[in-house]
Amino acid sequence: MINIGNKKIGEGAPCYITLEAGPTINGFDSAKKLIEISARSGADAIKFQILNADLLVADKTQLFEYKILTDRLTNKTKTVKEPLYDILKRRELADEEWVEVKKVCDNLGIEFFATIFSDHHLELINSVGAKTVKIASSDINHIPLITRAAKTGMSIQLDTGNASYDEIAYAIKKIEEQNNRQIIIHHCPTGYPADVESVQLAEIRKLKTLFPYPIAFSDHTPGWHMNIAALCMGADMIEKTITMDKTTPSVEHMFSLEEDDAKEFIGEIREVEKAITDTERKLNPDRKKRYANRRSMFSKSYIQKGTKITEEHIEYRRPGFGLGPEKLDDICFKTARHDIPAGTMIEQDQVI
Repeated sequence: MINIGNKKIGEGAPCYITLEAGPTINGFDSAKKLIEISARSGADAIKFQILNADLLVADKTQLFEYKILTDRLTNKTKTVKEPLYDILKRRELADEEWVEVKKVCDNLGIEFFATIFSDHHLELINSVGAKTVKIASSDINHIPLITRAAKTGMSIQLDTGNASYDEIAYAIKKIEEQNNRQIIIHHCPTGYPADVESVQLAEIRKLKTLFPYPIAFSDHTPGWHMNIAALCMGADMIEKTITMDKTTPSVEHMFSLEEDDAKEFIGEIREVEKAITDTERKLNPDRKKRYANRRSMFSKSYIQKGTKITEEHIEYRRPGFGLGPEKLDDICFKTARHDIPAGTMIEQDQVI
C-alpha cells in the first residue's frame, strides 16, 4: 500500500484519480483554472509537467506529429506537425509560478505533483512539499535522475510506455536500493491519441503479477470508457488529461476532458467502483422480499385425507413463503393428514 498525503493507493483502497494538466496549460492563469476545475470535479490530485524546453530538446526543428479536433459536432480531426520545442515551451512556468501553483492546490485541497525532467526541477518539487513525483516513459532508463528522485523519500511514479519488463524491473531495483518502496507503476499506452490496439489493458493484470506495487493507468484515448475498463482490470490509480477546450490546436487537447466531462468521468468511476469492490455476497435481509418472487408448492387440485401425495398433486406458484420446490422429496409419497383444498399452500404438517 502506497501513501500520497493522507490517501492510500493499492489493493482495497479507492481508486486514486489524477487529472493531468501538464500538456494543456499555457501560462499560470490556465494552470490555476485547471486546478480549480480538477478540485470541483472531485479529483484526488492534479499533475503537471515541470520542464525547461531549452535543456530538454537539442534539435529545435524536430517535428512532433499529433491530431487536433477541428469540429466537435462531427468529431472531425486533423493531423498536424509542429516542432517539439514549441510544444514544450508552452508548458513552461517560472520557478516562482510553480510555487504559487502548489499554494493554489493546497488552498483547494487537491494534491499537487508533476513529471520532472531535471535535477533542478526535482529539487523544486521537493522544496514545495510535493508528496510524489513522476518519471516520464522517455526517462525510464535515466537511472541517475530516478536514483536522485528516490533519495528524496517522495513516492515515485514510473511511466512505462515502450519500456520492456527488464527495463521496468531495473528502474524499480534502483529505487529500492535507496530504501524507497513507495512506487507506483503506470501502464502508459503511447500515441496522441493512442490507438485502441495499443491500449492493452491486460497489461494491468500482467504488471500486478510481476511487481508488488500499485498499478496505474495513464490514458491517452478519447472518452473514458477505457478508464472504466482499466478500473475493472484492477487499476489502483487512473490518470486522465483535462482541458478548458478540447478544440485547442495543441497536442492532447482533443482527447482531454472538459469540466462537465471530468465531473461525469469521476462520478462514473466512483459508481462502478462501488459495484466491483465488495467481495461479500449480499442478500436482502428482508425474508419476505427475498422470497416474494420465488415459488412454493401448492395443491393442484383437491387432495382427500389419506391420499398418498405425488408430484401430480403439486404445482409451483408464487410467493415462496411456503415449502419451496427443493422440498418436493419431503412431500412426495407422504400421506395427507387431512383434506387439502385445491390451491392451498402446502405445509410440512399437512402430511405424515
